[in-house]
Amino acid sequence: MRATDQPQSAAMHYRHLGRWGVRVSAVGLGSWITYGGSVAEEAAAACIARAWELGITFFDTANIYARGEAERVVGRALKPIRRDGYVLATKLFWPMDSGPNDRGLSRKHVVEQLHHSLRRLDTEYIDLYQCHRYDERTPLDETCRAMDDLIRQGKVLYWGVSEWTAEQIENAVTLCRNSGWSEPISNQPQYSALYRVIEREVLPACVRLGMGTVVWSPLAMGVLTGKYRSVDELPPGSRATGDAASTMGLYLRQDVLDAVQRLREVADEAGCTMAQLALAWCLRTRDVSGVIVGASRPEQLDDTAAAADLSLDAGVFDAVDRALDGVAITEP
Repeated sequence: MRATDQPQSAAMHYRHLGRWGVRVSAVGLGSWITYGGSVAEEAAAACIARAWELGITFFDTANIYARGEAERVVGRALKPIRRDGYVLATKLFWPMDSGPNDRGLSRKHVVEQLHHSLRRLDTEYIDLYQCHRYDERTPLDETCRAMDDLIRQGKVLYWGVSEWTAEQIENAVTLCRNSGWSEPISNQPQYSALYRVIEREVLPACVRLGMGTVVWSPLAMGVLTGKYRSVDELPPGSRATGDAASTMGLYLRQDVLDAVQRLREVADEAGCTMAQLALAWCLRTRDVSGVIVGASRPEQLDDTAAAADLSLDAGVFDAVDRALDGVAITEP
């Protein structure tokens, strides 16, 4: 791949992050649990190269993923691509060491972790720098001012949040607007047809404030692909049998798996795979700017990236809602 190459797919669609000018691919590639850890670097590089070929231009990582190794792997894999051709996002908050200042959203931690991320990613700037969680121990104005300073220095282009409450998001935006600081432009929450907690307060707040929403786990840890049929017979080598099994407790119930299997007929009638159906459900409204998927093999992206080009009737999404009625999580 030459550094001047552009994405080859005409099927990928791009959406603005809320009211802001920057656009991201409707399907983005993340690196949680995979790159720098369970997926070999050669395979990770192949996935990122394939993502680019398919028109994916949004790449998301975090300093905490594999303790910095995910950023290193992503940075090396992106090197053949011209830097202004993609949107690179990373995050900070979680402890990176045992020191008293090695965590949170203090100015010290924000600035120092940005420099660490820049070195690991081997880049001069981060497109979207995200607060991985809210920090109750740091004054909000300290975090917001630190982000504004990094933007003024050109080391960060935009900043965002992840898993903040509607009230926390509102407070941050109001503070920044009143202070003349760069405000957060995006939120990265968990969202899927099985996990709809953000619909009541968080998503409406982001829409009202003009923020983009890029969601993680749109496939509900892989459950919405339909590969899990029985809690007693989990596929060998799957996430449900590995180190990440503890993250799937919400979904590894037989009533949930049975409901998901009802989506197979919906997907067949719509002419798509179950994974594509789940992603299209998240993207059914422009309130969601994009979905973040994972991949351990390039061919997985051939399936998920195609969801960006799906045009499904509203009745299909109604059928999804009916199939999952009673098992979808709507409260924290």
